[in-house]
Amino acid sequence: MNRQAQAAVMFLLGAALLHAGTTDLYLRYVKAGLQPLLLASGAVLIVAALATAWYERRRAKAARALGGGHTHPEPRISWLLLLPLLSLILVAPPALGSYSAVRAGTALQKPYAYGTLPAGDPVPLSVVDYASRAAYGHGRSLHGRSVRVTGFLALDRDGTPYLVRMALNCCAADAQPVKIALTGKLPPVLQPDAWLEVTGTYSARTARDPVNNGPIPYLKVAAARPVPTPHDPYDETWNN
Repeated sequence: MNRQAQAAVMFLLGAALLHAGTTDLYLRYVKAGLQPLLLASGAVLIVAALATAWYERRRAKAARALGGGHTHPEPRISWLLLLPLLSLILVAPPALGSYSAVRAGTALQKPYAYGTLPAGDPVPLSVVDYASRAAYGHGRSLHGRSVRVTGFLALDRDGTPYLVRMALNCCAADAQPVKIALTGKLPPVLQPDAWLEVTGTYSARTARDPVNNGPIPYLKVAAARPVPTPHDPYDETWNN
């Protein structure tokens, strides 16, 4: 693969990053907060590709003026490097779901502090926020309140239903589940990976994750309804 071809591949990679960064596609790979860096990387690659192509064109023109030179063809197998690039452009991987969630231990960690809950019921909470308040705050901020939590459904080997959100430190490669066990008025049919909006109240019951023995708090369900997969399927309150 000569320099011109390398510049073309670099340009396409930069264009793919810009495409991913300006659509929802990037959320399948990294957390939303990294969008500016992704866009900047795409722009830098495109500028570098254009600079390389311009330099190579001038160099080739100068070589022809001096009498030219003999070049050896590059192996065609090097063009296989385009396959991962094409997969990035054409195929959007699904977000991690129940298969990953039940095979990894809960990543719930004790927060430094809890914010004040807004007035009115039900209070919208993330899976991480509810789980940390229930498991480590002993539900003190949840007593007497109705909460609304959204996540996807996962069933462990015993059939215990969990409401789950995958939390990111950086990207999908390091995603870890945070789980809430559900009790109360559950839907008659529990379909793994289905997204649910659950309304309920705090339960003092806590289980231990069978994978890593981490805490899994319970939520007493009063109502549950299916909802579409959210714009960002990963939980961004992880580092808040």
